[in-house]
Amino acid sequence: MTMHPLSLAGVSKAFTVHLQGGLRLPVLRDLAFTARPGECVVLTGPSGAGKSSILKLIYGNYRCDEGAILVRNGSDIVDIATAAPRQILALRRRALGYVTQFLRAVPRVSALDIVAEALDDVPREAARDRAAAMLARFNVPERLWGLPPATFSGGEQQRVNLAQGLLPERPVVLLDEPTASLDAENRAVVIEIIRERKRQGVALLAIVHDEAVRDAIADTSLDVTRFATAT
Repeated sequence: MTMHPLSLAGVSKAFTVHLQGGLRLPVLRDLAFTARPGECVVLTGPSGAGKSSILKLIYGNYRCDEGAILVRNGSDIVDIATAAPRQILALRRRALGYVTQFLRAVPRVSALDIVAEALDDVPREAARDRAAAMLARFNVPERLWGLPPATFSGGEQQRVNLAQGLLPERPVVLLDEPTASLDAENRAVVIEIIRERKRQGVALLAIVHDEAVRDAIADTSLDVTRFATAT
């Protein structure tokens, strides 16, 4: 069995549209690829080709209909396609990171605590120190750290989101448009952190529409249209 951090084989997915009498809409067929340690694979293809669906399949938000999605967790290999929910949750805490375009925040919780909570296996004060360093790296003003991000601008929220998602050093990281809404200075921070993770042996899978960012981080590009199913 493969020991790569992430490997997909024969993955197929269709969605059921219940408002259309249970109509089945095939999306992906026979998807297969591997992300190796220190490699960033960038998914390419037009809108609607299934790029975000692939990330959600790997993270366990969607279940695939066929195939295997293998994620390495230490010396173990977990197949997301057949794993129990508790196994998927454990994998997210230890081996699988996911940075979306949307901030997942609890109301009235400060930005500092939201980021620190990503380090649930680290003592609280140490986690807050590391969270503060990451917020500073993303140029979030210190005066905002004690405030709930719901009061922030869209760009500030995205930077808190990135700090939260990139702070834990997981062996597999999924990135869905990590540089959307960012200025050039903070796009450069994202690129720098991704390169650091690659040097640490992290396997990354990214959706990036910014061509300059894509060129800066991609080791391999995967054209999703090869596996997309016409509807």
